[in-house]
Amino acid sequence: MKVLIIEDERLASQKLIRLLEDIDPGTEIVKILTSVEGTINWLLENSHPDLIFMDIQLEDGTCFEIFENCDVKTPVIFTTAYDAYTLKAFKVNSVDYLLKPIVKMDLKNAIEKFKEVYIHKFDLGKIESFINLQQTTSKERFLVKIGEHYRSVQTRNINCFFIKERCNFINVDNGKNYAIDYSLDKIEGLVDSKMFFRINRNFMINYSAIQDIIAYSSSRLKVILKYWTEKNDILVSRERVKEFKEWMDR
Repeated sequence: MKVLIIEDERLASQKLIRLLEDIDPGTEIVKILTSVEGTINWLLENSHPDLIFMDIQLEDGTCFEIFENCDVKTPVIFTTAYDAYTLKAFKVNSVDYLLKPIVKMDLKNAIEKFKEVYIHKFDLGKIESFINLQQTTSKERFLVKIGEHYRSVQTRNINCFFIKERCNFINVDNGKNYAIDYSLDKIEGLVDSKMFFRINRNFMINYSAIQDIIAYSSSRLKVILKYWTEKNDILVSRERVKEFKEWMDR
């Protein structure tokens, strides 16, 4: 079970880890995050875990800002010193609401509830999910508006999807940019993952549009795209470099 911990109190996160190790030794802690902003960035750039433990009051705001900025489908067990947010917590995908200091038996019951509702349910739905996956096809075209006109752009002709000034755009093989109504989170589920890769929170690039890849620093890469005329550099985030290299080397 892969677990993400969102907690700004070091002692609280350490205690939670110890309890998890006692209850389920197979638990893998993929990351410990302490802020709203850091969590949003991490969730946008990484695969989501099986389960999230989330404190409500973080160092730069409340955790509900995370749900407003990310499509969090992962089940959440809230761990907090406040009981005032119970109703709000259960409006998102909450498994349980544990008050600090966390009691081992309460935590164990919450994990068992998670496994019963989500893990077993997933196992029963494997065949159906496989059939649906086989029937799913990648999006072939995107409709864009140019003045009073509309144009249908073939997905294979899109060099990249990107965010600029909080708006979403495509860059096509004539070097032009067109606004689209899809978020990058949504697009990730619509396009062929063999063709497109999300290198950071603001860019998803087409393999065939890559002109060059340059070592930007000891831990980052710079990608040069054909027809890209914007001044800003296109960089692979540190967290995605390894996965990007594997994607390029498949």
